[in-house]
Amino acid sequence: MAPERESASRERHPAGATAAPRPRTPRLDQPRPPRRRILPEWDPEAFGRLSEKIARFLGTGRFIVWMTVVIIMWVLWNVAAPVTLRFDQYPFIFLTLMLSLQASYAAPLILLAQNRQDDRDRVNLEQDRKQNERSIADTEYLTREIAALRMGLGEVATRDWIRSELQDLVKELEELRRHDGHAGHVVFPAERAEHPPGRDTDDR
Repeated sequence: MAPERESASRERHPAGATAAPRPRTPRLDQPRPPRRRILPEWDPEAFGRLSEKIARFLGTGRFIVWMTVVIIMWVLWNVAAPVTLRFDQYPFIFLTLMLSLQASYAAPLILLAQNRQDDRDRVNLEQDRKQNERSIADTEYLTREIAALRMGLGEVATRDWIRSELQDLVKELEELRRHDGHAGHVVFPAERAEHPPGRDTDDR
């Protein structure tokens, strides 16, 4: 009975090259394959650029002139042409339908172009705000540096101040020499001690 059970288990669960492949789970390090979609796909950026071009053309005087010329020719043809060649009899229902279709397509295209312009304006405003913040920070930094330099320069001795101090010292020395000449006052006692009276510098 044991060999029969082993053979049956081998038949139910084959191993080796003849084994059934396990279901492969998607790996996390690999992108998923694109799924098939029933609806057509389009590039939103390309469609947005096309809508902006159409909106710009609809907002020009050239479009108004061409539309006026087409409507006038339409009306004149369907009024003055032979009856067999007229394709839109009065009251021009087909012309009204065409103008309605044009308006129904023009309004969403203009709104889409405005939304894209609003998005660009929002991005530009955000960039301008960041640039203004950086400019304000740089200005504050430069202001602090200039204030520190002014404070440092206030403590530095200038040339005029040194000159005035030297002039005051010269005046004081001159006054001391005058007093020394009249009263025998010693201006430089160290020199007087090194050179006692009655001896010259050469008598050594």
